[in-house]
Amino acid sequence: MQIQIFDTTLRDGEQVPGCKLNTGEKIEIARALEELGVDIIEAGFPVSSPGDFNSVQEIARTIKNASVCALSRAVEEDIRIAALALKYAKRPRIHTGIGTSDSHIKNKFKSTREEILKRAVQCVKWARNFTDDVEFYAEDAGRTDNEYLARVVEAVIKAGATVVNIPDTTGYCLPHQYGEKMAYLINHVSNIDRAILSCHCHNDLGLATANSIAGVINGARQIECTINGLGERAGNTALEEVVMIIQQHSSLNLSTNIKAQQLNPVSRLVSDTMRMDVQPNKAIVGSNAFSHSSGIHQDGFLKCAETYEIINPDEVGADTSKIVLTARSGRSALAHRLLKLGYQYNRNDIDTVYKEFLEMADKKKEVNDADLRELANAYSAETVS
Repeated sequence: MQIQIFDTTLRDGEQVPGCKLNTGEKIEIARALEELGVDIIEAGFPVSSPGDFNSVQEIARTIKNASVCALSRAVEEDIRIAALALKYAKRPRIHTGIGTSDSHIKNKFKSTREEILKRAVQCVKWARNFTDDVEFYAEDAGRTDNEYLARVVEAVIKAGATVVNIPDTTGYCLPHQYGEKMAYLINHVSNIDRAILSCHCHNDLGLATANSIAGVINGARQIECTINGLGERAGNTALEEVVMIIQQHSSLNLSTNIKAQQLNPVSRLVSDTMRMDVQPNKAIVGSNAFSHSSGIHQDGFLKCAETYEIINPDEVGADTSKIVLTARSGRSALAHRLLKLGYQYNRNDIDTVYKEFLEMADKKKEVNDADLRELANAYSAETVS
């Protein structure tokens, strides 16, 4: 089963403080996302500013294969402006919606369930005047009563929504809860066959990726995500994570159009352009994702890479696996690194060198090649004398 990848790096990802992009930067990332194989690119929120309108318009002119999506609120003028920004898109999509949880209905809108249901239907009808591809978002669906949510979903599909987004806006759901919510909608919305259910998960509790996977296991056919997991507050589902989970777990019988070898290059582009470093231990694209420093791990890895690596770094466009030498490293890793530098020792020699290595490693965070050459040359001088 094909899972559509909806990338919102240029909209939700850009909401991270300090990550504001100009139009040229947005176009560069949009092109990279299209080349990566992203199915839908959410280019921005056109009514929010003249600059964002211009960026969405220029991305719409540029992108040839992916759908280009613009966000709006359930406001007629928002939707009209979004449609105008998408005028030149080959495959335009308007993404509109409204909050559906009791918290949003009472505290944000000072409204009622029935009134919100009417507004949901109306915004979809407005959007359908401009395009056949309309996505509706039920904001805070993660905390929305399932029975009411099903009523909203059924009504917006009847009004013409082709995709219905079920956001866990606050990152509150546990994976089984989010999966059960998708399954409930699949089983209780009579016209669900006429639309695609979409996962849009936030990472406030560190569960965005797990929730998105639970969503597609239970019937969703689109995942909304960002490169490097960028996004509001603690971020969104990380594109690279869900793609590789789907690729690694063939038993799920799911697939995407993403070209995995481009994941690390695109990650670096987004990191550099948005001036937002990727944490070293980040899955798939972190600098330590394929590094080994523990002696036990290093020994196992050197005997067979699959012992400690379930992904070959080449598969995701990462640099080669690294043996990092620290005070926790063992003899096999030391001998391996020395051999790469042209120094070969028997077992007795390496035992002696290893003692010297540990003394050095205890004083440093990491022992580099220059340190190893110094160590090897000092040992050679001792043995000659």
